[in-house]
Amino acid sequence: MAVRARRPRPSPAEIPGAESFLPVEHTLHALRAAVATCHGCPLYKYATHAVFGEGEVAARVMLIGEVPGDSEDLAGRPFVGPAGRVLDDALGAASIPREDTYVTNAVKHFKYTQRGKRRIHDKPTRYEIEACHPWLGAELEVIDPEIVVLLGATAAQALLGRELRVTQARGEVLSTDLATYTFVTVHPASVLRAPDEATRHQARAEFFADIALVGEYYRLL
Repeated sequence: MAVRARRPRPSPAEIPGAESFLPVEHTLHALRAAVATCHGCPLYKYATHAVFGEGEVAARVMLIGEVPGDSEDLAGRPFVGPAGRVLDDALGAASIPREDTYVTNAVKHFKYTQRGKRRIHDKPTRYEIEACHPWLGAELEVIDPEIVVLLGATAAQALLGRELRVTQARGEVLSTDLATYTFVTVHPASVLRAPDEATRHQARAEFFADIALVGEYYRLL
């Protein structure tokens, strides 16, 4: 079996990281204004917007995805495309008020591969995730949520370690330093990528069940 060569770590000149771009004052307003100036990794060169998180500072539930998609990049807002609609439907079914949630991504700039006129989502590297982590850390600090929901492997591994497997951790409440209750599930975009209608129906039901469990703990707050 062929062994994949490890990608070399980029130089600090290539990926200096976001830390120096953060404002002195960590408020949502200051952070959102500052993220537009971030050159912490090369993704800013190709994205339309830096997509910061959205929601109230008093939100009790923080949902963290991977990276903005095409719709999010164009709008400059997180979870406004098809995957966001799946998430909104799941939150509604779980009786979690949208206004009591804060949604964001582990990486703030859209990463994609151009195919003709289409921009196809591309998975960020661990170096890009590490470079962007100061923004996510600042959001967690400001929001100080009681529940954190990690949507997909990128978000889960960015905050809980690269050994974590979503398939093993989903459907459980985890004890972490992130919040009183932490949950891991798939990214809602994975529901849409299912290869056929039957698989899509099952994936949607499983995702809704994961968010329903979050709803049970939300009502304990």
